[in-house]
Parts: sequence; C-alpha cells; structure tokens
Amino acid sequence: MEIYVNSIQKRIDIDPEGLRKKTEKILEDLGCNPDSILSIVLVDSSKMAELNLKYRGKEGSTNVLSFSQLEGDAPPQKNLLGDVIICADRAADDATELGYTEDQMLLYLLIHGILHLLGHSHEYPPDAEVMSAKVEEIFLKFCSQADPA
Repeated sequence: MEIYVNSIQKRIDIDPEGLRKKTEKILEDLGCNPDSILSIVLVDSSKMAELNLKYRGKEGSTNVLSFSQLEGDAPPQKNLLGDVIICADRAADDATELGYTEDQMLLYLLIHGILHLLGHSHEYPPDAEVMSAKVEEIFLKFCSQADPA
C-alpha cells in the first residue's frame, strides 16, 4: 500500500511512520486492495476553514475532510482511494475535551475519514449509526492492543 503522510501544521507532533503503519492496518482490516493509495494531510484550523468553505460551502473549521477519488465525473482509478485531511488544532482540542490522547484522536479522525472514502456516510440517522459503530469497532481494536501497528 502507498500511504503518504504530510503535516503542514505545528500543534501536534506526529510520527509519520507510525501513522502510516496504523493506516495500512486499517485498510487491510477493511479489505482494501493491497495496491491502494491514500494521502493523509494534517493542517491547522485556518487551512481547514479554507478547505471547508471551498469544498463544502461551510464556514469555519471542521475536524476531518475526505476527498474520494472513487467519486466524481472522471473515471476512477481503482486503487487511488483519495485524501484524508485532518485539522490538528481541532483534533488537539477534541482530545482534551473527550479525554483522549492526541494520537488517539488523530486515529479516530483518520478512521472516520477513511470510512468516508470507502462510501460510508452519516447524512441520515440510520447511516450515522452504522458509521459510528464501525469507527468505534476499528478504534477499539487499536486501543485494546499493546502495539496496534
């Protein structure tokens, strides 16, 4: 699997290789093609607000955005999943509020973003319940392991 990690923020210190390994495990567990390609970018709140407005028409920052390469007008490249953009500022604030570590919050948001890339949605309550349960299931697998990567 090709997993690219780019951090253009200063709030959270990340381990790109550790994040890559966790992402690979998530994708494997979800049955993704071993040739899958995924990009993960960590940004600050101002960049996330810019992206949120440009692509969703919503003001302000959000914690995670997913840009699927399996959707849209262009013919999809089967293995190119897309991009998961995580707002490090929101992740850090959410971690504090929810009692998670920053690494746990990043993982939680990453799982959420990947599920969006694979077609999951939380637009309607029944879909939201399914997606939320799937995020929790994957997240808890990592939290219950001594070395999740």
